Amino acid sequence: MELIYLRTFCEVVSCGSYTRAAEKLGYAQSSITAQIAKLEKEYGATLLERSGRGMVPTFAGNSLLPYARQMLLLNEEAKEVISGGHKGELIIGAIETLAAYYLPHRLYRYRNEYPGIQLRVQPGSEVDILSAVANKSADCGLIFDMPYVSEELATLPLRQEQLYIVVHSEHPLALETEIQPVQLQGIPLILTEDTCTYRRYLLHLLKGSDVHTHIDMEFGNLEAIKQAVKHRWGAAFLPGYAVEEERQTGELKAIPLIGNHSEFYIQLIYRKERWISPAFNTFIQQMKQQ
Repeated sequence: MELIYLRTFCEVVSCGSYTRAAEKLGYAQSSITAQIAKLEKEYGATLLERSGRGMVPTFAGNSLLPYARQMLLLNEEAKEVISGGHKGELIIGAIETLAAYYLPHRLYRYRNEYPGIQLRVQPGSEVDILSAVANKSADCGLIFDMPYVSEELATLPLRQEQLYIVVHSEHPLALETEIQPVQLQGIPLILTEDTCTYRRYLLHLLKGSDVHTHIDMEFGNLEAIKQAVKHRWGAAFLPGYAVEEERQTGELKAIPLIGNHSEFYIQLIYRKERWISPAFNTFIQQMKQQ
């Protein structure tokens, strides 16, 4: 059996669509269909079926999925060991803010040192990323949260990051050097999706201060949030690394929130049993650098 069929199967499960999997892998859709058919013939079972959510694994497909991911991972690790860590693929799960604002220039430097390693960034929620690293569909993950502890996953804090109330430079709160939670009473809030850890923290903090929250808009995209703030539609709550450029130009004001005593860190997550090759060790060092 060719590993390429297993990779295609995993990609269809991840994308939920033959079409999206074909686009991601660079194949014709007919090729994806043919590969899945050959895999199903090999195992003598239907592995995928159509539902209202697209293509989903059957019972047999769900049974195969962890084995398929592990075989692909072992294949990549074998390449890494044999090549001395200079070839192969590195799959990185990352929350959207880190994928957009933290990773790019660090990955660029890393790619210059290891041009033989193919880099794949998979954006997702923190829950999705931790699950992907645990089930070996990702090599490592980047999250932004209070210190994460796990029995099976190693956690490396990379950098502590301040959280700010972010407003337009002409917003009434822009003149403040610190903001009391009560000052957000009645202020329209522009927040990230409800799976976001620092959004949940803000709402918990405001509730503890008996502040009625007015969530005016929600976006899953940080650029959309910043554009909304630039249009003076409300205030956001964001990590410093996401608004660094706007803070420097003065386009947006980032103001600390009084009572925010929790320490949020950018953290690198990987499996404890993972072999730390020279290439992966260099990756870790690049993630630590500015």
